[in-house]
Amino acid sequence: MGEPEKLVAPTERNSNHAFAQESSDAFTFDGSELRALRKARSLSLTELAERSDLSVGHLSQIERNISTPSVKALGSIARALGVTVAWFFSGGNLGPPNEKGIVVRKDNRRRIIFREGFVDYLLSPTLEGSLELILSHFEPGASTGEKYVHRGEEGGLVMKGKIEITVGERSFILEEGDSFNFPSSEPHRYRNVSDVETIVMYAITPPSY
Repeated sequence: MGEPEKLVAPTERNSNHAFAQESSDAFTFDGSELRALRKARSLSLTELAERSDLSVGHLSQIERNISTPSVKALGSIARALGVTVAWFFSGGNLGPPNEKGIVVRKDNRRRIIFREGFVDYLLSPTLEGSLELILSHFEPGASTGEKYVHRGEEGGLVMKGKIEITVGERSFILEEGDSFNFPSSEPHRYRNVSDVETIVMYAITPPSY
């Protein structure tokens, strides 16, 4: 199998084009990043194909780096998975070769689109391991919505602000410096109950993004 085609890392800021060039640097598109994210979301290729309006065969080739997606196709995939297109070009794979898969520099964090009101950043270099680190920024009043469940376990540290955590039938108000841990199989939700931005760092196992 040949080397994956070099593509330019894109950004969302240009509304007149699907994507605009973010810098003059070119990064290698890596289909394994797509496969890892899809599996972390517990999606089959068929489900992703339905969400992105692409064929299962084409997605399979993209994941195996046999085929390089067009800008349009990559945009459809990113929207279906709730991430920016830059997800597939940056993160822990940037930086010196000896840091790959181990270190994520602040400027290389991958942004995760979840819903209006907050932004998550992936602190882990990859989703292929057993542990996922996330930094969440909640705007005042932002909430994860209805209680939800997923496999595994999660814990975190409130780094700024104040957040309400509901686990099962119990609710707790946590402030800066407070931490938590519970099985993710318990119905849970998060809500920023302060009038300032709240920042929480999470550790989740196994990865659920």
